[in-house]
Amino acid sequence: MTPDQQFARLVKIAIAMFVLVFGYFMFADAVMPMTPQAMATRMVIKVTPQVSGKIATIDVENNQLVAKGDVLFSIDSAPYELAVEQALLALEQAKQDNAELDASILAAKADVQANQSSAQQKSSEAKRIDALYSTRGVSQQLADQAQSDAATAKANLLAAKARLTKLTVSRGLNGADNLKVRQAQNRLAQAELNLSYTHIRADQNGVVTNLQLEVGSFATVGQPLLALVSENVDIIADFREKSLQGIEPQSTALVSFDGQPGRLYHAKVSSVDAGVSAGQFDANGRLADPQESARWVRDAQRLRLHLELDQQAISLLPAGARATVQLVPNSCLLGFLAKVQIKVISMLHYIY
Repeated sequence: MTPDQQFARLVKIAIAMFVLVFGYFMFADAVMPMTPQAMATRMVIKVTPQVSGKIATIDVENNQLVAKGDVLFSIDSAPYELAVEQALLALEQAKQDNAELDASILAAKADVQANQSSAQQKSSEAKRIDALYSTRGVSQQLADQAQSDAATAKANLLAAKARLTKLTVSRGLNGADNLKVRQAQNRLAQAELNLSYTHIRADQNGVVTNLQLEVGSFATVGQPLLALVSENVDIIADFREKSLQGIEPQSTALVSFDGQPGRLYHAKVSSVDAGVSAGQFDANGRLADPQESARWVRDAQRLRLHLELDQQAISLLPAGARATVQLVPNSCLLGFLAKVQIKVISMLHYIY
């Protein structure tokens, strides 16, 4: 075989291999898609105090695993204990004021009864004197005086009733429904709640990270002081939209992490995002801005899906760990090829 024939043969073999590899990738991308655009994410809670004050104690260390309800750090509680005591005193004062009002109401009721009796008496006297005056039995002056006394007694009765009404309204309802008592109890509950906020607790199980606290530093309401990383791992993977045809929740997948090349984790598709930012438009009052491109083949749009790991042996996996995700078809043969494919790709991460 001449050198030219050998060269031609090599060219044909190379072309055949290229066609086979290209065909395999086209076939694999259609029936068993894979993406290296994936990562492990965890919910991160920014721990912020709900009251201000100096930090008294720090009960955790950086990267420590904590359970829901564990105390992370504490704020000086002395001002809030005084606030609780002041609220208790205000509650006692409200009860004492109500007791004084009760006594005043009893006195006002007695005053109303006395004025009512006096008004009735003066009214009867005025009627008798008026009858005598009609027969010239008494003078005009005495009749006028009787009418004046009766009017004065009636006015005193109205004033006494008004004072009783005012005291009754000021007293309000009895027992726990009393307005002043309820207001004092509300202030007490708020003071006790603020006191409880001096112990900052974990809202969920997780790992404390980015701990940069010192005893004596000042904590401000709403200012994050540390991060709590959730134990729950969510795998997100970005696939070309044409690769997600037929993919439904609970579809099988294999996941390989860059930090553990060669090791495969079984996963299930939990959901596919309803959209991406490229499809979100704000009503800003402007005209449309069509995308201009001279390319006749545009980049494929990628959609994001979420996966749940079947194995929970990755509790130490950090948030943001890069991964490769392989969607596994139902066919046994294609499933085997998919497993081999991601196995090879994950092994290559030893090199790159």
